[in-house]
Amino acid sequence: MTCSVTWDEAGLPAWGTAPRAAFWVTVEQNGPWGARAFTQSRLDPAVGAAIEAEVLATGGRPLLIRRPASHVDRGDHRRRQVYVAGGLAGTPWLLGGTVTEPDEVMTLPFDRLAGIDPDELAGEIDWLERLDGGVLLVCANAKRDLCCALRGRPIALDLERTAPGRVWECTHTGGHRFAPTGLVLPSGQSLARLTPEVALAALQAADAGRLASETFGPWHDRGRSHLEPACAVAEAHVRELTGETDPAALVAEQSGSDRVQVTHRDGRAWTVRLALEEYPEQLPESCGKAAVTARSWTIIDV
Repeated sequence: MTCSVTWDEAGLPAWGTAPRAAFWVTVEQNGPWGARAFTQSRLDPAVGAAIEAEVLATGGRPLLIRRPASHVDRGDHRRRQVYVAGGLAGTPWLLGGTVTEPDEVMTLPFDRLAGIDPDELAGEIDWLERLDGGVLLVCANAKRDLCCALRGRPIALDLERTAPGRVWECTHTGGHRFAPTGLVLPSGQSLARLTPEVALAALQAADAGRLASETFGPWHDRGRSHLEPACAVAEAHVRELTGETDPAALVAEQSGSDRVQVTHRDGRAWTVRLALEEYPEQLPESCGKAAVTARSWTIIDV
């Protein structure tokens, strides 16, 4: 039995498990991916290592992406799609463009990507332009975890027929145990246990600059990547309670060891008390690995 099926059967919530990132940078690389994709793919490992190191060192997360179809890399050096998403703590934005060679990505001002104005960035980097819609990335890196390929690829292929060019397979985003997993840009919302319906709703909401209410709740919503886990859980819970879909409407701040204050821009506020609790049985967090103590977030009161 795969790890994600085990966690599904346990019924454990996914919220609070989003990968942390103040911004996202994705680079198209076709062909096979190894477990450490930036240095174990057809991408020049020196270039891949440099991109990965710079993004991580400045608080972001890098991903390789590929179209959800044939993974053949013919080595014809066609232009590669690049996405940059930022503004996550305010109004999220997405820029995209293509490069001839992947080392062009190194011209990005990585140390400013978390807070830079997107129009300023587009003015500095001539191969980037502002995008009005969103994209959905579906984890499908089998070398990191079998679940991601077995359960992620069919979702990406299905959505590609409906929204061609708007959905991509991507490398490791964590949370194999919640496969199929996805990442919505520009909001930085991580999703668990994707279905075709939830994936499409998430993409359509991103086009409107919103989060999809279909993703709300502990089964699908892993949280937004700029938030620490407790804050991500509290924000996600308040969104589920209120149905608030505007990414910029809520601010979550830790107000105690077990409390998070969530404030709406209209002045409403919630104090969420929560705890990270142990599950009574051990579960594998990744396929092929030993079972470990499973933990999940629980809302105590609001």
